Amino acid sequence: MKLTISKNELNDAIQQVAKAASSRPTIPILGGIKIEVTHQGVTLTASDTDISIQSFIPVERDQFVISHVDKPGNVVLPAKFFVEIVKKLPSDQVSIEVGAHYQTIIRSGATEIQMVGLDPEEFPVLPSIEQNEIFQMPGDLLKAMIRQSVLAASTSEQTPILTGVLWNLNEGELKFVATDRHRLASRTAKVDTHPDYRFNNIVISAKTLVELSKLVPEQNMLVDIVVADNQVLFKIGNVLFYSRILDGTYPDTSKIIPQVFKTELVLDTKNVMDAIDRAYLMSREEKTNIVRLMTLEDGSIEISSSSTELGRVTEQLEAKQFNGEPLRIAFNSKYMLDVLKVIDSEQLFIGFTGAMSPIIIRPLDHEYSMYVILPYRTTG
Repeated sequence: MKLTISKNELNDAIQQVAKAASSRPTIPILGGIKIEVTHQGVTLTASDTDISIQSFIPVERDQFVISHVDKPGNVVLPAKFFVEIVKKLPSDQVSIEVGAHYQTIIRSGATEIQMVGLDPEEFPVLPSIEQNEIFQMPGDLLKAMIRQSVLAASTSEQTPILTGVLWNLNEGELKFVATDRHRLASRTAKVDTHPDYRFNNIVISAKTLVELSKLVPEQNMLVDIVVADNQVLFKIGNVLFYSRILDGTYPDTSKIIPQVFKTELVLDTKNVMDAIDRAYLMSREEKTNIVRLMTLEDGSIEISSSSTELGRVTEQLEAKQFNGEPLRIAFNSKYMLDVLKVIDSEQLFIGFTGAMSPIIIRPLDHEYSMYVILPYRTTG
């Protein structure tokens, strides 16, 4: 194998696929990036078996020559070193030549690096996915849905299914749900698909979705999504992102969400977020994160927290709207801040059915996202 390629193009593609290379591989090949060179272009692939990412660099783009292929071929190079070295090469052009036993020479300007390559035949084969049913969604919408749902996914491997985000598609509406049993996030959106196309109980690791989100460009590019038996494929331009679907059945969370509230508040999102943030500083020192919220007779609310060593924070906020019974409730301020940070609406609705019932939080300007936080039972 022998080729010369633009350093910038190679570096961009390596940065994309390297996210899938295993940092602690059980076998060396899983810590590598596979390079496949043909006269059509260069394909880079990395996989840790849970996710696989592939990026294609064509020989030409918009009549601009990106690479020159002298001899097609394949090799696998250690991802960690390969990523770092390409980024630091001195010239705009990079030459890669593979000799006997996959010994690889990388040249750029006056720099020459010799690397020990691995046999590409040992590299995992990418999942075979029948692309009969494809649906599309704008990249910025996909990023927003991921950002507004992953915050509630569990980080405990004791319940692997809860480390993922549940995807359901029915009648053109895509719904994400995540919960760690203490909080829940739900986000829905209309997507471009055949009305009869549907799927349920597709659970994708939250960590995987965060990595996917990093690959989706900021501009409004359409992302093609293909759901198969145990894999989901995302097509983002010249990048293919494969994710394994988590095994198991996601719990039914619909029953925990109250529809009728004893107390309803409408608050300014930034004001309540800033107040809870200040109260969190005190509660964090106590290592409890507990913040209390209490309605006052004049229709305002009081937010407070305390630390046995530092003291107490108390703050009053004007409620834009207050209906129902007086309320005194305690909650995990970090969980609440996680929610408030992803709400884009200027005002939010908070519904309560009692001091020990789930707290419901919704942006005021739309119905497509909703959050649930379970309160704390406290004394005093």
